[in-house]
Parts: sequence; C-alpha cells; structure tokens
Amino acid sequence: MGISTHDRVLTSAHDRRMLINEFQGQASVAIEAEPDDVFATITAIDRLPEWNARITAVLEPPADPSLPTGTEWVVQMTVPPARWPSRSRVVTFDPALCSFEHVSRSDDGNPSDVVWRWTVSPDLHGTMVTVEWDVYVRTFWRRLLFARLRSLTTRHLRDPTRTLRTCGCVDGSDAPERRHVNGR
Repeated sequence: MGISTHDRVLTSAHDRRMLINEFQGQASVAIEAEPDDVFATITAIDRLPEWNARITAVLEPPADPSLPTGTEWVVQMTVPPARWPSRSRVVTFDPALCSFEHVSRSDDGNPSDVVWRWTVSPDLHGTMVTVEWDVYVRTFWRRLLFARLRSLTTRHLRDPTRTLRTCGCVDGSDAPERRHVNGR
C-alpha cells in the first residue's frame, strides 16, 4: 500500500505548516501633512471609504463620533471576490498621543479578529503614520482560508498607509514608504 493522505503523521506536519493561528504585520508611511490632520482623518469613521480601498461603505456609523472606549461601528469590507460586514470596537482613542486602537471582526459571529494599532507622529516629511495589526484566526475554516490567502491578505493590509496619501487632508509625498510585514 502507498502512503495515505489520511496518515496522521503526514497530516499533522502538513497542518502545522498550512493552518495558522495568528500573524502580525506593520506598515509605515511618511505623509506631507500635519499630524493632527492625519490623525483626524484616520479616526473619522465616516471617511474610511475615502482612503481605505478595502472599505466600500460605512454601514453603521459610531453612535458617538468622539470614539470613547467600547464604541462600535460596522463597515462593508471588499477583497474581491468576497464582501462582508466588519464590526469594529474602540480599545484606545487618545488624540493627545495620536494613538488609536480597535478590534475588528466579521459581523457573522465568527470569533476570529484583528487588533489594529495606529500611531501618528511628527516626521521630517510632515507625519509618520504607522499601522500594526495582529490577526487571531480562531476557527478551522478561517485558518485554512488565511493560510491560503496570507500573502494576498498581507498585501491588502498595507494598502491603508498608501492610500492615506490620496485623502483630502494629506498631500502626496516623495518620502519613502517604510514597511515591515509579518513581523516587527
């Protein structure tokens, strides 16, 4: 008999390589704009579709736009060919430190989630924006999906820092984009 695809040793080794429980990344970009203006744009939930190519609409805006801890909103995410509503909840909102953290998950009850941390600081080119993400994949099917789409997903996660340049409050910049993906 040959080796079965159901052989436990082979399947376990294959699963450890294929199925992921979590991954992280980071992207940074210098933008020619004032830090307070950039931070205001990032945290204006109604403006997310203007600069984040993966968010096509705000389905449920936050009840309180001052974004106190626990505030939630829902956006329409699109990563072709898929579309889904994504619910976010504020963890930290600190305009004085230009720091914003929120947790997002699909609005279908799946427990997998992403923690997003945005920091905005003065830079030689105006403002340095850094976004970090920690993705926690909590179900078998999402682990399988993310394992297969990880490079595609990571590329899409870098888009927000690039597209911030096209938003109304920030100008284009010749400053180099600095990014670190899949690790810090």
